[in-house]
Amino acid sequence: MHVVGFTRMEDGTKEEYEFLHGLEVAYARGIADRVLDYFRGLENTFEGYAVTRQEHGLQTATRALRDGADEEMVVAALLHDIGDALAPCNHSEFAAALLRPYVSDRTYWIIKYHGVFQAFYYAHHLGGDRNERDRYRDHPNYQATVDFCERWDQASFDPDYDTLPLDHFEPMVRRIFAREPFGSWRDSDGATPPG
Repeated sequence: MHVVGFTRMEDGTKEEYEFLHGLEVAYARGIADRVLDYFRGLENTFEGYAVTRQEHGLQTATRALRDGADEEMVVAALLHDIGDALAPCNHSEFAAALLRPYVSDRTYWIIKYHGVFQAFYYAHHLGGDRNERDRYRDHPNYQATVDFCERWDQASFDPDYDTLPLDHFEPMVRRIFAREPFGSWRDSDGATPPG
């Protein structure tokens, strides 16, 4: 079979869906290459800062690595703003969704909500509530997200910082995305539906 014969999903056969599943699994194995290629393209987006979005990601990951973060968190720090170009209004959720099948609930939560927590540093200048993050104060990942933003994210706009190159992080990215994904049956917050 080269392509399926159905034009409506409800008409697909078991054999056709097994065929498509095999293609999807093979395609998913190349995700690290696609993520790295896309990240390289962040060199030319979101002007106005002293560093590019790519440099910001590299610098955030470098700071996390030098601060002793585990490999999963270093990769998450690298990719935390990967959604800026395609999803500027919900970039945190975009990055979290990309990482979700390959990282812990804790890492997923930190990346998903880092945008809210990061607003602490600028929202008041734009008429917003810089303390919006406090609605999550009782969440077990609250302090870890505060720390992510304080130590690594908000501090990583320095063009003179000794930032490690992408080549340093590429093996880490490949290892994280080579993990067995949890599957597509969880909801967006990581809960497994009943049944």
